[in-house]
Amino acid sequence: MSQQNIGGASSSNDEGAAGSSREQDRLLPIANVGRIMKNILPPNAKISKEAKETMQECVSEFIGFVTGEASDKCRKERRKTVNGDDICWALGTLGFDDYSGALKRYLHRYRESEGEKVNQEQAGGGASGSNQPRNLLD
Repeated sequence: MSQQNIGGASSSNDEGAAGSSREQDRLLPIANVGRIMKNILPPNAKISKEAKETMQECVSEFIGFVTGEASDKCRKERRKTVNGDDICWALGTLGFDDYSGALKRYLHRYRESEGEKVNQEQAGGGASGSNQPRNLLD
């Protein structure tokens, strides 16, 4: 007998490895989630497996929620590609205005940075200057 879970995927006892494979495809890698969490905490803090798994489930669901809203917008506009502006719009529409503003600023800086790379390559330099990545969130 199949049951519907919160994420919408069906689960059953005879799915075995295929079911867990789909679950892994739906979630962000737990090592990445743990690393992000660890960066926020003091150096001596520890994070339980349960906390990492809870956050993994939460952020994966959040990404799907926002992307789904952006995708609906694109579908209504008969576009196939979801872009950064669509994600910013979806965040605002869903009530995450603080995040929407921060992401718009990031997107602007990212596009400026990409434009600079293209200009450097066209000037014949390729990789001139520092190879250090820029922090686009500052």
